[in-house]
Amino acid sequence: MSARLATVLAAIDAANAADPTTERDGATERPAALLYGERMSAETARLFPDASEHLRIAARGQHIERWRMPRASYPEGRAGYLAWRTAQAASHAERVGGMMAAAGYDAPDIDAVARLLRKEGIKRNPEMQRLEDVICFVFLRWYFADFAVQHDQEAVLRIVAKTARKMSAEARDRALAEFGDLPADLAEAIRG
Repeated sequence: MSARLATVLAAIDAANAADPTTERDGATERPAALLYGERMSAETARLFPDASEHLRIAARGQHIERWRMPRASYPEGRAGYLAWRTAQAASHAERVGGMMAAAGYDAPDIDAVARLLRKEGIKRNPEMQRLEDVICFVFLRWYFADFAVQHDQEAVLRIVAKTARKMSAEARDRALAEFGDLPADLAEAIRG
């Protein structure tokens, strides 16, 4: 790992360590954003051991300081959700870009990561698709079970189908192999 990559990842972790929301990680409570970033990095390394520095930075910074812009600060409904998500992505890109500049990255590198964080080019940009695959795997591995018990079966199937549409065909196949104990309707939703 290059020194500047290590510097950026440490800066992201330091920012996310301030998250007032905690999540259980084994026997301890940890800042939720910090834990999410670590899970994103671990899943990136597992799925894509050859991941570029751009992808590794974008994965770690995916939800940097997300708590600073609560969903409740935007209107209810789909339009409000999309506006919030767009604002979050722009904020993440700007924050991580500043960290990259401070670590010595140049403008093209910063722009490449910013495009990933803003989700530009899904299904067209292989790096963006890899990031989306990682996001989906992190959701399925770490957050799906809690999500599923809080929503009715129809909503769960709809969200799983939306998640699967974001994934590459290879990632969907891998998810079916790794999460082989899924009920048949959920497995079908992942198959698409």
